[in-house]
Amino acid sequence: MTKAGVVLLVGRPNVGKSTLLNNLLQTKVSITSPQPQTTRFPIQGLFEDERGQIIFFDTPGIFARVPNIVARKVNKASEESLKEEADLILYIVDRTRSRGEEENKIIGMLRKIEVPKILVMNKIDVRKPNHYAEYDIFLDEFREKIDISAEKGTNLKHLLNRIFSYLPEREPIINTQNLVYPVLNINSRQFLEDIIREKVFLNVRDELPHTVAVKVENIEDKEAQNLLVITAKILTTDDRYRMMIIGKGAKMIKEIGSMARKELELMSNKKVYLDLKVETDPHWPQELL
Repeated sequence: MTKAGVVLLVGRPNVGKSTLLNNLLQTKVSITSPQPQTTRFPIQGLFEDERGQIIFFDTPGIFARVPNIVARKVNKASEESLKEEADLILYIVDRTRSRGEEENKIIGMLRKIEVPKILVMNKIDVRKPNHYAEYDIFLDEFREKIDISAEKGTNLKHLLNRIFSYLPEREPIINTQNLVYPVLNINSRQFLEDIIREKVFLNVRDELPHTVAVKVENIEDKEAQNLLVITAKILTTDDRYRMMIIGKGAKMIKEIGSMARKELELMSNKKVYLDLKVETDPHWPQELL
């Protein structure tokens, strides 16, 4: 009998949850960028080996204060994820950042869930003052504490071993016989949108507010030519942000499209033609409500 269970990744924005999930699964599942709030909806991914199965939920980062419509939707999605039937919770902390209001809110939510919890201290590779002592007050809330570097892969094998130690013995939850990609609850259109949105954040960085969305309008798979033709539009809430994304001489949008195309070609093993447009729509965040 092998082991199987559901594991939630929880933490405030930009602590490395998506990077951790991507490196645990050794494939691209959740988008990562220097911007907080890049993961807007829970991502579900599967790890499987001879020990059994782990179904991961990467929850969006939780905000103590909720400044806009998008952030309200993010918080709601995170809180709903915590209600799933989890077997284990990984609470991810950036040990280079001082404890904030978000931490107190998350701890309050976790106290209501009667499952084992591991405190995961991330970014041990970053040469900055650490804030270990600020989290000592929470240690009694967890079964153990594990130090990792999600980006460098440090201690991730140990983390997986400890995760399996807490999971129950049971039959596999997911039949993986015909599963070709370890993403369970995200369709191809949404995945493409996340890849493009990630490239927007990576290129424009702190100049751009978080109210940016991508909508894939059409996907055409021309099998005879081994070609994917993707048409998508990038939505933002103000004309000045639209001009930032386009850039002088359309240089920025070309770079965004080039980065997204290269990654999609690598993942699909096909040529990709990506047609990107940038539009201003101040009302698009209301569609999330």
